[in-house]
Amino acid sequence: MLNDLLARNVAWSRQRHAEEPDYFTRLAALQAPEFFWIGCSDSRVPANVVAGLDPGEVFVHRNVANIIHSSDMNLLSALEFAVDALHVREIIVCGHYGCGGVKAATEDQPHGLADHWLEPIRRIARNYAVDLGRQPDLEARRDRLAELNVVEGVRRVCETPILQKAWARGANVRVHGLIYGLKDGRLRDLDCSVGPGHFQSEGVIREVAQ
Repeated sequence: MLNDLLARNVAWSRQRHAEEPDYFTRLAALQAPEFFWIGCSDSRVPANVVAGLDPGEVFVHRNVANIIHSSDMNLLSALEFAVDALHVREIIVCGHYGCGGVKAATEDQPHGLADHWLEPIRRIARNYAVDLGRQPDLEARRDRLAELNVVEGVRRVCETPILQKAWARGANVRVHGLIYGLKDGRLRDLDCSVGPGHFQSEGVIREVAQ
């Protein structure tokens, strides 16, 4: 399988070079993406593919269920680099319907270390039990929970000292929440975007959840 992967890489490299001879030279010279994407590790949701972007156009961090943990040094380091060094203009928190992490968070069975990681999703489920209870079935409840997890992620990104300091010095960076549909390949805007001077911690998730 590894040999097959390497062969595919050679074929892809040759095709890219044939179509655009300076492609790799240009990529090697500069990394200047406008987007920082915080997404799920699910192999079916690669950021640049679903967004229709080329390598070099999006800086990416992915984890199980696209959760924003305030103590996640991996995420925070990537966020700081994206904002302070790459000067991205748009930060996207993107979840997806049919998320295995959301499913695991709603199951009454042990999942090892994942149970600790997924705790924020269970907390959202408790806080929005009434909203989730209005959904017609379990799949719809989980998909709604995936949306709420994205909106909460937007709020938590905005709360980081990294974003607060960036906005204080006048950086024009915005944070958006999107959800991806595995069944149709479409990205949907959850209408929870936040920019400089428009962040209110208590209102972001509550307004969208209603």
